[in-house]
Amino acid sequence: MPIRAFLLAASVASALLAVACAAPEAGKPASERVSALPAIVHPEGNPTSPAKVALGAQLFVDKRLSGTGNMACQSCHYRNLGWTDGLQFSRRDDGVLNSRNTPTLYNVGYQTAWYWDGRATTLEGQVLAAWRGQTGADPVKIAALLNGVPGYAAQFQAVFGAPAAPDSIAKALAAYLRTKNSENSPWDRYEAGDRMAVSADAVDGFRLFMGKGRCAACHTPPFYGNSTFFNIGLEGGKAKPDPGRFNVTKNEVDTSAFKTPTLRSVALGAPYFHDGSRATLVEAVRFMAAGGGDDPKKSPVLSPTGLSEPEIAKIIEFLKTLTSTEPWTAPALP
Repeated sequence: MPIRAFLLAASVASALLAVACAAPEAGKPASERVSALPAIVHPEGNPTSPAKVALGAQLFVDKRLSGTGNMACQSCHYRNLGWTDGLQFSRRDDGVLNSRNTPTLYNVGYQTAWYWDGRATTLEGQVLAAWRGQTGADPVKIAALLNGVPGYAAQFQAVFGAPAAPDSIAKALAAYLRTKNSENSPWDRYEAGDRMAVSADAVDGFRLFMGKGRCAACHTPPFYGNSTFFNIGLEGGKAKPDPGRFNVTKNEVDTSAFKTPTLRSVALGAPYFHDGSRATLVEAVRFMAAGGGDDPKKSPVLSPTGLSEPEIAKIIEFLKTLTSTEPWTAPALP
């Protein structure tokens, strides 16, 4: 990251810290569900509706969408695991092991690039690619199968005015994924005025996160992650380093750079990083606090922070308060 951009990020982080530590907004009951995120913007070509989201929710858990009939989108994304799968690498429908860790689905609707290397430029495109690649689907055949299910046939007709097709299936799934927005975390409630929502250690951890730890330079609130890419040194020394973002841009500065993940519900999403190389949140924070790994192409924004173990522990207490508490129930299938 250029020095000017880093200074700008630090300035933004300082301003956000001042706002967050100011007197909380009064008058909001603690029981009210709180979201710190702006309203989601739906693309013109895929406007949302409750019926479309409900259809996408069914498709998300339906194994009939896969090549073998044994895998659904949910097979790699579980609510209790922060919409990840808890594995270093997941297996595809054909049994082949992936080479990158499963990212969370939280807040994917706010991103501007998808996959760890950002190769997908729309959420609908990412859905279609993952549907084919991860679950081994032939979208044309799956669409025909769904049209043979009366419940699905009626829903596609009602939502899209036409039978199921690969494009409309991907659109319904994307519309559903845009509802995967983190909300009502203890920290959201604290910022909305509930002083009892988090511990004193978590508040201290936030100050360290924004200040000495320099975490917010990349993990800026309210998303605590974005569609920017950094080399944090994880590929240095590997026999076959993952080129990451370079595969997309062919720009040398993007060598082994990967997308900054959101830290919302990060406490649920172990293991960590694009290679799943850190099994616990403690290990992941220590790695970052130490300035990342040893790679001559590492992004210059990373350097040792000097955080002590007690300070790291407080940052982890803060990160735990970013865990969302929205309900989720698997839909019934037609």
